[in-house]
Amino acid sequence: MNVQIEESWKAHLQPEFEKDYFRTLTEFVRSEYSQYQIFPPGKLIFNAFNLCPFDKVKVVIIGQDPYHGPGQAHGLCFSVNDGVAFPPSLVNIFKEIKEDIGTATPPTGNLTRWAEQGVLLLNATLTVRAHQAGSHQRHGWEEFTDAAIRVLAEKRENLVFILWGSYAQKKGAFLDRNKHLVLSSAHPSPLSAYNGFFGNKHFSKTNEYLKIHGKTEINW
Repeated sequence: MNVQIEESWKAHLQPEFEKDYFRTLTEFVRSEYSQYQIFPPGKLIFNAFNLCPFDKVKVVIIGQDPYHGPGQAHGLCFSVNDGVAFPPSLVNIFKEIKEDIGTATPPTGNLTRWAEQGVLLLNATLTVRAHQAGSHQRHGWEEFTDAAIRVLAEKRENLVFILWGSYAQKKGAFLDRNKHLVLSSAHPSPLSAYNGFFGNKHFSKTNEYLKIHGKTEINW
């Protein structure tokens, strides 16, 4: 398991790497990769951080778990590799983008292009066993990703935090709404998308906020 994390994130999260929970988590994750099929591939566990350095972050989208089907997960929440069929939540995200700002559905569900523009696509749990949703929850990842969100919220200003569904909303409950824009709605899953995800206009609201604060808008 050759895991590397981008230098600016490494510096900001250094205290976490030295905590007991992270040592335990590391042992658990190594053991899982040695025994089972785990997603994403080991080198992509910290992909969200590696594509989006600390000072480049403008927007944070919080997901829950990596996709657990073959070839889907590559370390960015809601995103799939090129050539992989769009999961239902991603289909609905693209529908809302089209409705909100008119951008046509792209040919790929790979959201690397968002990450490179400053969108941190962060799952709460960064690994999962194949075909076993939630299998790596409550082993320490949540504490680590909480720390990443907290350090961003404390040390940066005028970020946009996008919280879809009750899980993400709980994870972002502590955020200072006076310092950052916090956008909440139902989850894009087909089970809940019609209960407030569609029509949330989060993509145009994000860009309006970035523009007001002198930042380049995201090309969704």
